[in-house]
Amino acid sequence: MSENSQDGDSENGSTPAAGPDETPDPRAWIAPLISSVVTVPLGLLALLYGALSPMECDSCNGAVAERFHDSWMIGWTVLWIGLLIALAVLIASWAVPHQLRFAARRVGLALAAPATVGVTFVAFMALVDWP
Repeated sequence: MSENSQDGDSENGSTPAAGPDETPDPRAWIAPLISSVVTVPLGLLALLYGALSPMECDSCNGAVAERFHDSWMIGWTVLWIGLLIALAVLIASWAVPHQLRFAARRVGLALAAPATVGVTFVAFMALVDWP
């Protein structure tokens, strides 16, 4: 073999040591836990508000009630889809490997979960044609 080969210590039978990128992160659980504590209640409150919002138009009738119901159905669908996406992002923040090199990805996903709930709720409120 030439002196410039990239084999390193493979001739001696030893394996190269794990680099600093693969060191375990002892605090890997903190960001997903905080995100879970914030995202789950926020999502449940958004879902509760969305479910109770048809009572806003109990006294409505005719075209106003029809318009409200049609827009609420679209908003309700968007709310459910957005909350399912937020749940998937939250699960992904827990599923990221517990290594230091994935810390930024884990924190980013942990921050994205409650942000997704907020954006979804704002979209629901904007889509519904309130009386």
